[in-house]
Amino acid sequence: MIGRLRGTVAEVAEESAIIDVAGVGYLVFCSARTLRSLPGRDEMVVLDIETHVREDHIHLYGFSNPGEKEWFRRLQSVQGVGARVALAILSILTPAELSQAVAAQDRAMIGRASGVGPKLAARIVGELKDKVPAFEGFGAAAAPRAGAAPADGRLADAVSALVNLGYRQADAMGAVARVNRAQGGEASLESLIRGGLKELAG
Repeated sequence: MIGRLRGTVAEVAEESAIIDVAGVGYLVFCSARTLRSLPGRDEMVVLDIETHVREDHIHLYGFSNPGEKEWFRRLQSVQGVGARVALAILSILTPAELSQAVAAQDRAMIGRASGVGPKLAARIVGELKDKVPAFEGFGAAAAPRAGAAPADGRLADAVSALVNLGYRQADAMGAVARVNRAQGGEASLESLIRGGLKELAG
């Protein structure tokens, strides 16, 4: 199995790139985000690779960072999500944004991806909400105002407080993420806890 490629960019197409490794051109399917991050033609690049072997083909999927590769795998654990749909989701959402969307049960955000209808979006957030590591992606929340505590610290502390009150971690993460988003990423720790309690009691 191929787990990583190091070579030069030979070609970039709409959904894939050809990476030249010692004279051999590997066709690698990528998200639009990864394709945009590639350097110019004949420049060196390193991509994490997920290899899919099927009876009728061998496909390579490339990622600019390990987080994107992990989410590619995680998304395909949901029924109805194949490689193409997973790449479509990763084309519009960073791993951090995807983590927040799942934690907040934000079906609309995931439903923006091509090929993801309302039912599939609901299935994705429902099945993956317990598979998002604690606080993953919370650091990518909207930048706080000057002098405010870092977003990731406030969110983590708020989730911890709710868990200590007896709520499930996945539920607490979702509630805090929704409150933080509703307040533009500038909610204080007290507001996050108070708003989270209201969300969980609703």
